[in-house]
Amino acid sequence: MKPTLKSLRALLLAATCLVAQPALAQTAQAAPAAATAPAAPAAQARPMNMIFVLVDDLRFDAMGFLTPGLQTPNIDFLARNGAYFPNAVVTSSLCSPSRATILTGQSPRNHRVIDNNHSSEEGLVFFPSYLQQAGYQTGFFGKWHMGNDTDAPRPGFDRWVSFKGQGAYFPTDAIPPALVAAGQRQMLNVDGAPTQQKGYITDELTDYAMDWLEHGRDPAKPFFLYLSHKAVHSDAKPPERYANQYSDLEITLPASMADTPQNNRGKPVWVQNQRNSWHGADFPYHTDRDLREQVRDIYRTLTPIDDSLGRILQYLRANGLEQNTMIVFYSDNGFMFGDHGLIDKRNAYQPSVRVPMVVYAPGHVPAGMVNPAVVRNLDLAPTFLEAAGVAEPSQMEGKSFLPLVEGEVTPQAWQTDDFVYEYYWEWTFPQTPTTFSITRNGVKYIQYHGVWDIEEVYDLSKDPDEMNNLANDPAYVDIKRELRHALHASLATTGGEHVIPYTERTSEGLVHRDVNGTRAADFPAEWYVEPNQPGRMNGLFPDTPAKDAANAAGRAYFPSRAPAPKGDE
Repeated sequence: MKPTLKSLRALLLAATCLVAQPALAQTAQAAPAAATAPAAPAAQARPMNMIFVLVDDLRFDAMGFLTPGLQTPNIDFLARNGAYFPNAVVTSSLCSPSRATILTGQSPRNHRVIDNNHSSEEGLVFFPSYLQQAGYQTGFFGKWHMGNDTDAPRPGFDRWVSFKGQGAYFPTDAIPPALVAAGQRQMLNVDGAPTQQKGYITDELTDYAMDWLEHGRDPAKPFFLYLSHKAVHSDAKPPERYANQYSDLEITLPASMADTPQNNRGKPVWVQNQRNSWHGADFPYHTDRDLREQVRDIYRTLTPIDDSLGRILQYLRANGLEQNTMIVFYSDNGFMFGDHGLIDKRNAYQPSVRVPMVVYAPGHVPAGMVNPAVVRNLDLAPTFLEAAGVAEPSQMEGKSFLPLVEGEVTPQAWQTDDFVYEYYWEWTFPQTPTTFSITRNGVKYIQYHGVWDIEEVYDLSKDPDEMNNLANDPAYVDIKRELRHALHASLATTGGEHVIPYTERTSEGLVHRDVNGTRAADFPAEWYVEPNQPGRMNGLFPDTPAKDAANAAGRAYFPSRAPAPKGDE
């Protein structure tokens, strides 16, 4: 009988020396402290190998088994023979913050990588450092996209292949023709050595990863492979072999994309204004390109990722490793295909926060499992550590989902905190305000910071497409107030502070609008009132039933034991 992941990690946890963890937690951008070699376990259990495949900007339903006509046979194989999590989410839907959360097991307000603009990594510890202490060999291949625009090797990895910033799909992208002719190419960092990119990025990253698996590691040790693709980030560019794939695939854009009074009803002003912007469906990336063709390019760019998974699976089978390796397929954030008139991500709506997630570990994870539990990117690092028999460090905020995939805990019994989302305004893309959200028992509450706009409440069980804003619905008033309080409490840092982090502004950002597009949206009709209303100061006081009654009657409201306001002090 094969050992389960539970039995493996129990043996490993009992045998692994973790005394170096406190030292690691205090180390900033330094090589991790040397770990004491683990004692040999009483029963010689083979540690679980792990492969984490991270895709960039992949929408939650962009997999063949969910979208008819989309060809992803290897992703589909993983889902068919493993566990699919339809409610996987990210706590911030933006590249750098999400990747920092994955690596640290901390939320953005605590790891402080809050946008894509050179946030510091000082003081952070990445979970592969703990895996190294437990005897794992670790390799990172692909997009890092954190820190001060450097591709230098990071602590926690024995093998390193990366690039600065977003990287490039092709070696000659964004290089003037004269410099291309002179031999200039986009560069990779291979274990600290500048190396010219030679081919299509998805294929080349896979080549490096396969070379490490086949020739660069010690086969006597367990391994952790972190394959972090650039694809399918915009502007998505497929390789030549897939340039015409999906030319005849019908793309159906969301019904909520239409600029109609019904769709705009209850939507914030910023949402209505964003549709005519860099991140809007009417002016996508400041072009007039058909959004459906952009979606086709995303799908075409996904196909090489599926090819990459096929190569990995073939290697595992050929080397007898498939039964002792866990593959996790994930995305750093979701993506909007015109939903509510938006493209990109960065907001708290479902297509932005939901991500594709499949876990494959034959013999350990039941085949064909569809698990509805809410799993966050916060939970990835604790999961990888538990699979290796490593105790979760105290600074991590997530929770291992291994009991879920092994069937030890039912989705109904899965207890996690409320799902809290945070996004901080970026001057580079000023269309989206700082956004906070909390989801509890299927009801989502959204509020915005530093912008004159409305709140939002959606009952996802009845309205999964978030079309009916219930913020002013009397039936949801008590829930809204409860979630307001819970959200504020949840957004405190580990030091108990409520702060809005930001990075330095160096230009105006991408602010243009299509000259022939829609103009600025109007404020909500209920905000337009006659002057000199008796209740004109009521909005300063906390919402209560007594205040509701005063508003309904057009009366002034002053809470008991509160002094009357003295004007605009």
